[in-house]
Amino acid sequence: IDECSFERTCDHTCINYPGSFECLCHKGYTLYGLTHCGDIDECSISNGSCDYGCLNTMGSYECVCPPGKKLHWNKKDCVETVKCLPNAKPAPKAQLVCSKTGGIESCFLSCPSNTLFVPDSENSYTLSCGVPVQQGKAQQKRNATLPSCADSLAPPIKQKARFKIKDAKCHLRPRSKEKTKDSGKQAGLDNCQVTFVNLKCDSSKKKRRGRKSPSKEVSHITAEFEVEMKSEEVSDTCNIDCVRKRMEQKLQTAIKTLRKSINKQQFYIQFSGTEYEVAQKPAKATEGHEACSTGQVLQDGKCVTCSTGTFYSGEQNQCVPCSPGTYQDTEGQLTCEPCPSNDGQGVAGARNVSECGGQCSPGHYSSDGFKPCRVCPLGTYQPEPGRTLCFPCGGGLVTKYEGAVSFQDCETKVHCSPGHYYNSTTHRCIRCPVGTYQPEFGQNYCITCPGNTSTDFDGSTNVTHCKNQHCGGELGDYTGYIESPNYPGDYPANVECIWNINPPPKRRILIVVPEIFLPIEDECGDVLVMRKSASPTSITTYETCQTYERPIAFTSRSRKLWIQFKSNEGNSGKGFQVPYVTYDEDYQQLIEDIVRDGRLYASENHQEILKDKKLIKALFDVLAHPQNYFKYTAQESKEMFPRSFIKLLRSKVSRFLRPYK
Repeated sequence: IDECSFERTCDHTCINYPGSFECLCHKGYTLYGLTHCGDIDECSISNGSCDYGCLNTMGSYECVCPPGKKLHWNKKDCVETVKCLPNAKPAPKAQLVCSKTGGIESCFLSCPSNTLFVPDSENSYTLSCGVPVQQGKAQQKRNATLPSCADSLAPPIKQKARFKIKDAKCHLRPRSKEKTKDSGKQAGLDNCQVTFVNLKCDSSKKKRRGRKSPSKEVSHITAEFEVEMKSEEVSDTCNIDCVRKRMEQKLQTAIKTLRKSINKQQFYIQFSGTEYEVAQKPAKATEGHEACSTGQVLQDGKCVTCSTGTFYSGEQNQCVPCSPGTYQDTEGQLTCEPCPSNDGQGVAGARNVSECGGQCSPGHYSSDGFKPCRVCPLGTYQPEPGRTLCFPCGGGLVTKYEGAVSFQDCETKVHCSPGHYYNSTTHRCIRCPVGTYQPEFGQNYCITCPGNTSTDFDGSTNVTHCKNQHCGGELGDYTGYIESPNYPGDYPANVECIWNINPPPKRRILIVVPEIFLPIEDECGDVLVMRKSASPTSITTYETCQTYERPIAFTSRSRKLWIQFKSNEGNSGKGFQVPYVTYDEDYQQLIEDIVRDGRLYASENHQEILKDKKLIKALFDVLAHPQNYFKYTAQESKEMFPRSFIKLLRSKVSRFLRPYK
């Protein structure tokens, strides 16, 4: 049986095996109740290894820092905002260079580091180079390296400008080689070093009606520039205000020249040795290799975005792996970022900073997380590479040796067993509270249950003890199901669920209980009951507190159904998943005839139908809309149901549905 073909088998990913199946969860989620996936609360596991605060999110988590500090590139440690590293080389700055050839100004913006390319839509993109003083969301994605100790004066000079390009769409495309030959660069009119530049090109705006030439494209570029002032530029003849004025004038002159070059479509951006045009005339989009967007290449007839660890080379029109000493953690980028160590070591195709070479190994640390490293002193430990600190054991505890890599290396007064955590203040083992668990020996934390699950008792040792408590609700569709909480995992203790089935007008309810598992030792402590209403004196349709593996089908004795499931604090079981269908009351006699016929349960084949999710769905489709019977007796469906079962249905349905034939 391919269980993965059933609806709701697994929350995330299902893998079918002969005679079995397995559920897998997406990254950041863990399995509970055999088939369900819940968000892992990473913050409950040693505070997510965060230096300061930890914030859990769905499928992930974030470390946060106190005011005055910022997150290190490893996304876990907090470093001083103004702190700089004596050994770190400054990241190369962006350069805006303009030149004049034959009376035509052309400008080049080179982006050597901290670049981010985001295609917002087909005719719009955002591009940023460098690190702004106040990082926006787009820049926070990029792991900005720590600054070097080059002296800078705050605040930076900021300028915003808006440009217009006529007859061109916002497509960042590699510049054609013919054009590159034409432009012999002469002495620069302007050479402006920019700390940060953010460009947004947009040609997706709707044109106003009544224009004479609606075919003309107009693209708008919004540019933000930040220029840093250096303390070494301040002198006796020119103080801070004087330097600031000079820099402002220089930037304004550069923007004026840039405006001229943009008007003549002579503005290019350089990444990894390739020059790109910021916008192109529509006619040029017909060139063969430009069928895909920038940052994408053609593979098997589909446009595929360059993956992390690679960058798009416009010159080669392909995705190229990052060279050793660089990395790329974002898809579809045009360059790779230099590693913080800047030593050219590491693997080719590094997907994030952690794959850069030269990191401190577990049990070691340094001011930037890179070599040279120091050993964690006695009484501290460090389980991860590339960290700037070691974690104290707490409570005056020492470690067996220097360079310890886990809390288990701390010499605790007692050794805690699974289901407990070590309290370094009282030096005692404490049972994990309800809603948490700990599967390992000698830990100083308990893991919070995934998603909205909890445990029945304290001292839990496994995630399987975490159970979903959610159940009950109002039901009224043509078909549906009720199931014990946490199904197909064991249901929790001390739970009460109430469902109400209110079918659409002129319809009645048919219930199938394929199988139900309730522990026998409980002396009816766990019970499932179905009746007309919540009143104990109302007509009871079904009631059980035992395990039944033989299926049963029955019609409700009323037009509405109130269902209650209760469990006590004792034993637990798998419980049940009970499907229902509502049918037209004009077919009451037909449905009763099918349900009460002994042949429905007599044959093992027919019993399997009531346990097979695909077949029960097909049967319910017929019962909800009897004219669909003919769809299921077609040739392909005859192989679906046993012949004896079709014979059983035919004798009953044909009497009712002659007009449909």
